[in-house]
Amino acid sequence: MTEKTTPEGLSDAGRFWEEHYNSRDAAAGRRVNPLLVEIASGLAPATALDLGCGAGGDTLWLAGAGWRVTAVDVSGTATAQVADAARERGLGDLVRAERHDLAFGFPEGRFDLVTALYLQSPFDLPRTQVLRTAARALAPGARLLVVDHGSIAPWSWNQDHDASHPTPHEIAADLALDPDGWSIERAASPRRIASGPDGRTAEVVDHVLLIRRTTG
Repeated sequence: MTEKTTPEGLSDAGRFWEEHYNSRDAAAGRRVNPLLVEIASGLAPATALDLGCGAGGDTLWLAGAGWRVTAVDVSGTATAQVADAARERGLGDLVRAERHDLAFGFPEGRFDLVTALYLQSPFDLPRTQVLRTAARALAPGARLLVVDHGSIAPWSWNQDHDASHPTPHEIAADLALDPDGWSIERAASPRRIASGPDGRTAEVVDHVLLIRRTTG
């Protein structure tokens, strides 16, 4: 288990998320995304990249299922907390935590599963470019799972009800991946009952895009 930092200084996004993770209980929000469980449970554990790992619920679930996970976040505090949690759970050998500002760099390697779950930010982020890079980081036969907010929950940081929520097909169109090299396995907008950090519940919509790399 290692912790890496990128050479660039903290961006506005980096400072924001550092303050966020320094001001809350390390275990707060450490829940696995149910869509990840649904999709990854049917896959053989191999190598995974968790983009924007945050509190680490998805990383820890994947490692617990036998995946070797590279957990990435713009906050070094977040990645340190994830690394500590992995070690405490006996999963240290399966988790590598790295700080990266994805606006400036991307982790090295090829992966069998890349997750970008709610990789949405109040700061400028070249998200389409990041997701294209993530698609190119897939090994042949591997998958990129993108889950976005398709609605605004009462506890969302973004309460702009006029905000755009691109559909899964619109996200895929923006990526402009060659259909000879990548295929869409799932593009859906399921509804579910979610729980917020204060215990409130609400129906939310998720935009789910699952892409598979079909060639090397």
